[in-house]
Amino acid sequence: MTGIEPELWAARPREAIAFYQAAFGASELLLVGEGDDIVARLAVGEARFWMSAASPDRPAPSGDHPATGRTLLVVDDPDAVHEAALRAGAMSLAPVADEHGWRLGRIVDVAGHEWEIGRPSDRSGS
Repeated sequence: MTGIEPELWAARPREAIAFYQAAFGASELLLVGEGDDIVARLAVGEARFWMSAASPDRPAPSGDHPATGRTLLVVDDPDAVHEAALRAGAMSLAPVADEHGWRLGRIVDVAGHEWEIGRPSDRSGS
């Protein structure tokens, strides 16, 4: 088995987790720690990722430290998930549209992380 499970850092990780639950339907697989000094493993369908507290050596995205990458969340209905993310507090960077063989939209979540939400247009090119 091979997989990639990114870890995202946030100044307020519990707020970020609540966002992922509301916006993406994320479920919490593991949560250790107290307050905002936590590490959590989350799942959106079969996709897994981690959330933890930012620290001086692991800064959260901010004006001084903007996001250095983008996470692609592949879902069946990118339009609905993009809309749910906006309702949960995300900022839209690009509305959902067809481009490069994909149906994609882009957001910045409440913790400052960039996400691309989409699926292959022909449903066979994943």
